[in-house]
Amino acid sequence: MSGADWSLRLARAEDAAALPGIERAAAVAFAGEPSVDPLRTRSEADYARLIRRGHCLVAHVGERPAGFLAAEPFGRELHIWEMDVLPAFQRRGIGAGLVRAAQIDARNTGFRALTLTTFRDLAWNGPFYERLGFEEVTALDAHPRLAGELANEVDDGMPADRRCAMIRFLD
Repeated sequence: MSGADWSLRLARAEDAAALPGIERAAAVAFAGEPSVDPLRTRSEADYARLIRRGHCLVAHVGERPAGFLAAEPFGRELHIWEMDVLPAFQRRGIGAGLVRAAQIDARNTGFRALTLTTFRDLAWNGPFYERLGFEEVTALDAHPRLAGELANEVDDGMPADRRCAMIRFLD
């Protein structure tokens, strides 16, 4: 899958080294968010483990990694842990392309839905995912894994009133 000046592919083991840096660089968008620590990112080893699970994608502009989506299977759902695009390459459709490619991967692999947690009130979070067909999970008692993930985030200092779980059912 590609845009005018970018392409994406399944992540490879050697991509793990670049992902924490992309995550840190993209975190500048959260500069005004006291609950987000831009220095707190997943490690290269964390990303290597997720890549081995087979559902992580990397976007490139030329030979340069420009963004990625890291996901992990949980039963019949594929959970998006992280999706980031370097600031220099944002607003080119790369993030939406990564999410659409994850939807295709999930559908082709037999998953029934994509899930994630995010800020409901930031334009590049909740509203972005809504435009891509995600909806907020309001009945968290029916989704104990997502409820647990939100609880973990709150324990880590995230604001409970601004965080939400989202799901995109696959046709």
